[in-house]
Amino acid sequence: MNPAQIDTSVFNRLRFVLVETSRPGNIGAAARAMKTMGFSDLVLVNPRFADAVSQDEAVAFASGAQDVLAGARIVGSIEEALADCNYAAAVSARLREFSPPVVMPRALATELAANTGLQAALVLGNERFGLPNEIVEKCNVLINIPANPGYSSLNLSQAVQVLAYECRMAALGETKIASVIGFQGDAAGLADIEGMYQHLEQALVAIDFLNPDNPKKLMPRLKRLFARTGLETEEVNILRGIAKQILATRK
Repeated sequence: MNPAQIDTSVFNRLRFVLVETSRPGNIGAAARAMKTMGFSDLVLVNPRFADAVSQDEAVAFASGAQDVLAGARIVGSIEEALADCNYAAAVSARLREFSPPVVMPRALATELAANTGLQAALVLGNERFGLPNEIVEKCNVLINIPANPGYSSLNLSQAVQVLAYECRMAALGETKIASVIGFQGDAAGLADIEGMYQHLEQALVAIDFLNPDNPKKLMPRLKRLFARTGLETEEVNILRGIAKQILATRK
């Protein structure tokens, strides 16, 4: 296919990742919410039931979106779910001390629709416990849906619906880009960024800047710092090159 003919719309670049979902009905309802807004890429990380997508409750709540259910992939880890993504947004009603930058759904949707180089994922957690901190820290941003502060608890599928709607509106041109930068390289893959963090941590230990027995919050703070930058592939390579040189000189 001619590269010019490849559909780079957000509908083909956005994945919905549900982590450890308990109720098959919520999976079905999420599939329905996705399909009504034109999305279809659904990945489940360790759902409570291995056959969740085929259970009667899931099929009933999908209500016509059985094709999205049938196409859903079930994986064993968040790393598998994000393997070919270079951007991930954690969705949580609870703010975290060392979370990545917090953005609103509309701002996120605008960015995802405009930047065709992003292979993105929206990551939503378990109905009762949400997302653990270690998954949130792997993401580029934290999405907080501005709900009633007196009762801000959204059902899983409702959160999917809000986000899918905002992304659809952005794709249809209902929002405008607030700013444009000059040259923009390829966004770094999430696995590459995680590898860079591990490499950097080794280097910091080697120069006695980081005490592995008493690390405190250094690495979460560094992750938050870099998450605000929108790391590109070349930038990750530079940082890994620095870490490599540090390790080489300490041998």
